Parts: sequence; C-alpha cells; structure tokens
Amino acid sequence: MQYLAEGLRLPTNGLDYTILAIYFVVVLGIGFAARASVKTSLDFFLSGRSLPAWVTGLAFVAANLGATEILGMAATGAQYGVAVVHWYWIGAIPAMVFLGLVMMPFYYRSKVRSVPEYLLQRFDRSAHLLSSILFAFAAILIAGVNLYALSIVVEALLGWDRGVAIVVAGVFVLLYITIGGLSSAIYNEVLQFFVILAALIPLTLLGLKRVGGWDGLTGSLEKSHGGDFLSAWGGTGIGDANPLGANWLTIILGLGFVLSFGYWTTNFAEVQRALSAKNLSAAKRTPLIAAYPKIFIVFAVMIPGLVAAAVFPEIGTPGSDLTYNDAIPLLMRELLPNGVLGIAVTGLLAAFMAGMAANVSSFNTVFTTDIWARYVVKDKPDAYYLRFGRVITAVGVLASIGTAFIAAGFSNIMTYLQTLFSFFNVPMFVVFIIGMFWKRASMKSGVWGLVAGTTAAMVNYFVIYKQGIIDIPTDQGANFVSAIVGFVAGAVVMVAVTLFTAPKPEAELAGLVYGTEPPDADEVPEEGDSAWYRSPALLGWGAIVLAALCYLPYSL
Repeated sequence: MQYLAEGLRLPTNGLDYTILAIYFVVVLGIGFAARASVKTSLDFFLSGRSLPAWVTGLAFVAANLGATEILGMAATGAQYGVAVVHWYWIGAIPAMVFLGLVMMPFYYRSKVRSVPEYLLQRFDRSAHLLSSILFAFAAILIAGVNLYALSIVVEALLGWDRGVAIVVAGVFVLLYITIGGLSSAIYNEVLQFFVILAALIPLTLLGLKRVGGWDGLTGSLEKSHGGDFLSAWGGTGIGDANPLGANWLTIILGLGFVLSFGYWTTNFAEVQRALSAKNLSAAKRTPLIAAYPKIFIVFAVMIPGLVAAAVFPEIGTPGSDLTYNDAIPLLMRELLPNGVLGIAVTGLLAAFMAGMAANVSSFNTVFTTDIWARYVVKDKPDAYYLRFGRVITAVGVLASIGTAFIAAGFSNIMTYLQTLFSFFNVPMFVVFIIGMFWKRASMKSGVWGLVAGTTAAMVNYFVIYKQGIIDIPTDQGANFVSAIVGFVAGAVVMVAVTLFTAPKPEAELAGLVYGTEPPDADEVPEEGDSAWYRSPALLGWGAIVLAALCYLPYSL
C-alpha cells in the first residue's frame, strides 16, 4: 500500500484552520440555500434543467478538476515530463468540442435523465441495464479514488488520522448533496473551481521562482532526465524509448481518440452537468465553455510536477519513500507560508469534494432512475424516488469509503483512473458512436458490444500486459493499448451481431441517430442567446485552434 512520505508534515496554524472552517461553512450554506429549489426528483437529479450555461460550464470543468486530477496529473508530470500536455490538448479539448457540437443534441432532445437511458431508447433493455450497472460500479470506484487521494494528503499534511479524514470529508459531501441535490453540487463546484485555482497558481509561481524560472527548470531537468522529458513528442517514434512508454500511434488513437472520447462523451459525471442546463443552446455550450479553462489548467498541474522532479530527484525512484503522488504535497510543505498554505489545503479539499460529488451525484441518478425505478420498484410516486435518491447517496458515499483502498496499490493514481476508463468508458463509447451514426445497428448489438469491449480491455491489461505476453514498457502505455483493443473488439462484435439480428424500427430512431433528428423548438436560441460569441460552433473551433497554438512550443 502506497502512502505519502512518513515525514511529510506541514506547519499549519490557527489561520490555516480558520480558512478551512470558513470554506466548510460556505459549502454547507450553499447546500441549504439550494434545498428550497428541490421539489421533485428532476430538481434533485438534474436541477430541474434550469441552470445557465456559464454555471454548468464551470461546474463541468470543476467536476473533472478533482483531487485525482491535481495530484495525479502533477504526478504524471513528475514521472513522464511535458508529455502530460497530451492529456489536455489531445486527450480532452477535441472530445469536449465533439460532445458539445455533436452529442449533446442527442442527449438533450431525448429528455434522458442519464447517459445509460439513451442506450435504452437506442438499443434495448439489456444494453441499458448492463451499461447502468457498469457505470454505477465505475462511479463508486472513481469516487473512492478521490477519497483515497484526500485521506493520504490530509493525513500527511495536517496529521489527521486517515479514517477521520475520510469520514469528515465524506460526511460533508454527503450533507450538501443530500440536502440540495445536483444544484448544491453544481454551485459548490463553481466555488470550488476558483478555490482550486487560488491554491494552484501561487504554488506554480513559487515553484518556478525556486528553480530559477522556466529556463532554470528546463536546464536542470534536461541534465537529469534528458531532452525527451521536456518534449511532448520526443522519442515517440514506433520502437523508440521515451518516458511515457508509448508511441505516437497509441497516443493519438489510444488517448486522443478512444480514452478521451470515451471519457468526455459518455461519462455521466460530466454529461449530467450539461443536461441540467436551461435549454439546448446552453447544454451545447456547457462543454465548450469548460474547454477554455481546461486549455490552461495543464500549466498549473504540469509545472509543479516538473518542479518536484527537479527539486526532489529521488521522487519515485527505487528505494525512496517518496512516490510521484507526493509532488504537490512536497511543494506545499517547501514553498507556502501560513495563510497561503491554508488556501492550498482548502483547494485540495475543494478538489476532492468536486470530484467525489460529481461521481456520487451521477451514481445516485443512475442507480435511482435507471436501475431501481425501472427494474426493481416501479411506478411509485415521484416523492418516493426523491427520498430514495437521498438514501442511495448515503449508500454511495459508504461504498466509496470501501473502494478507496483499491487505489492504494498505485503510486500514480492517474494511471489507475486511466485503467478504469479503458475498462468502462471505452466500451460504452463504441456502442454510443456506432448507435448514433449507423441506423442499421441492431437492438442486440448494444449489449454484446459492451460485453466484448469490456472483456477485451480487461484481458489485454490483466493477461497480455501483466503476464508479460507482450512487452509494454509502462502502465500508461498498457492503458492506451487496452483502450484501442476494447474499442476495436466492441466495434467488430457490434457489426457481426447486427448482421444476424433485427434492427430497431426506423420510426423509433427519430432524434436518436444522426440525420434523423426532428425539428425541435429547443434548438432555437432564447432571446439574448443569438450573439455570435455565444455560437457553439465558434466556441468549439476557437477552443481547438487555441489548444493547437499552445501545443506548438511543446511539439518542437
């Protein structure tokens, strides 16, 4: 089991704890304020589809910017170097644009409450039930990663007992989601977005000052780690060695297409934020608005990771008690004065709660609406499902505590998350993408595509990679290959099954398959939404161009 270094403690004082206390009071206050708007299950699970685009957009990026992102991506920077930019400019922005421009109209027009519910409309009950179970299981595992990330940080930095850290933070997340539903989670995520930035920006600037600026950092790392450590594409030719252990083909196909699109377009923890928007125009803009801060957040997590690799050269090396997950906490201990330290610790707690709240709120929606209400206890009054949603939220938090320690076996928690995404998100993506763009895809092909994709990805990782049948240098490289294998297997099986089973009647595909969408009044922008700078297409292409321009210096 991997822990942060035993001697890693921060000199926190009363000022730091006061900042923490104020933050917790504000979080609970937002939860109680949101309670007044929760009258129905739709209010609880999707905020009554009433939120403006700027709120859902910031919540969209904050839901992803959890403790696992901050600790995990900084760890990835310390371990693999500048290649961490791939997870943002190739592994996020194009997929976020695709979600906004192409997939959100399908989701929003169909009035689904969850991503698996779309599969019920497009395929059949078996595909819906299996996808709901897989997603609910994955959501609890990922929420557990956030709990684990929080517990190791708080134990090491503040000296709190690990169990106390898990219970205290879990109770706060449980309280504000149970009280105010998704609205509480989303408005808290907007607050948490700014708190997280307030923690990361000073750490980034002080880290650069510590190593003599960007030139001092790159000079030091080039001597200790080689030139490829500072290049996004260095050494990624097929057959070449590089820190990431992956070549350009697996980066582009495995990360840039399969893992990225699988996560951003089918992960309900993200899509749920867009579904809560007030109209289709706002729903389409939600991931596009989120794409802009996502372009620049990479610097706030990559640079601290690079600084940690330069200042603590023993990090992650055999025999050292420092893991790559220690990068952010080490810099906090070394660089931040009291007060700023309190903001940084609050930022980590905010990141944890944003990530966990996103997964718990998506879990309670899927479990209540897609599993319980449809297959277990049917046709009850809406008030029953509202009460049940609150109960299952508590169950989800307790289950997350149990899964937190599964993440303990990974020195880089982002590697663990990528493994989960290759198992669960990639197979769902292949079913979605074929179902949305191929009318002939049969009703039974959905469930068999899910089974084949998930099985193939797991076999590749646990058998072919872990048993050494094929030599893949790193876990991350294996994740990219697993994603590609899962996607191909799911697609092949869907095509094969379609050839021998009946398609869904074309009359039932209206609005569910590309090219069949009916006229929809929701697509007409409301007054004030028609300005050119609010155009989803312009927002999307602008984000891609800006990300490409940022990429240029790291591609040389």
